[in-house]
Amino acid sequence: MGHYFSNYLNHFIDRFDGPLHFRLIMQPLMAIFLAIRDGAKDAREGRSAYLWTLLTDPAQRRYLLQDGWKGISRIFLLACILDVVYQLIEWHRLKPLEVLLTAVILAVVPYAVLRGPITRLLRLRRAVARAPRS
Repeated sequence: MGHYFSNYLNHFIDRFDGPLHFRLIMQPLMAIFLAIRDGAKDAREGRSAYLWTLLTDPAQRRYLLQDGWKGISRIFLLACILDVVYQLIEWHRLKPLEVLLTAVILAVVPYAVLRGPITRLLRLRRAVARAPRS
């Protein structure tokens, strides 16, 4: 198993010099944009931080997973499709597990990691703006 991840890491690094390498910048940026959008919505609605609540509150887990998937699904699917195209161009074969890992790294990780902190920052900013100035 360690050999597979070592190979995957090398293959992932190779993607930066191969065809379609611009997607390695654009897809995380799109995921970050969606995290900002959804984090702002969470802040307006008074929800707690996304990833923390997802990990610690089983009662909200299903809703948060559905909401997160709704927010990130298109970027995730685009990441999968572009990685399939990359693999067919570069290797002339398909490695499905690498497709999924790459899509998770490019789309899901930035979204899940940043949505909560963005919610907290926006709530803090609103609290400071509402506080009376002396």
